[in-house]
Amino acid sequence: QVQLVESGGGLVQAGGSLRLSCTASGHTFNRYAMAWFRQAPGKEREFVAAIIWTGGATYYLDSVKGRFTISRDAAKNTVYLQMNSLNAEDTAEYYCATALAYRGSSVLTLRTYDYWGQGTQVTVSS
Repeated sequence: QVQLVESGGGLVQAGGSLRLSCTASGHTFNRYAMAWFRQAPGKEREFVAAIIWTGGATYYLDSVKGRFTISRDAAKNTVYLQMNSLNAEDTAEYYCATALAYRGSSVLTLRTYDYWGQGTQVTVSS
């Protein structure tokens, strides 16, 4: 079992920044990737960013490229999402997820991930 705890969400004005954190505990020895997804009211959960734990390759949703940065601290079992130049379209519940092993599916898809956090709300006021 793996537990993921997100923090760092909140209310911010358009153009502002937030940094989300997600710390993993429990069975953290094996890990393939960690990612952030988001879900706005009435919409499906969508991929935002992912990082391959070994090597650090990163992947982003097109609309956040150049504004968001995903990073990890292996010693702390923590992944971060630095979000800059936020706009109203970024308003959503943000979820952290982890995949324990590579099974052939893309890091952009929900089914790749084995465990999910409870989410942290990000609200951007315009």
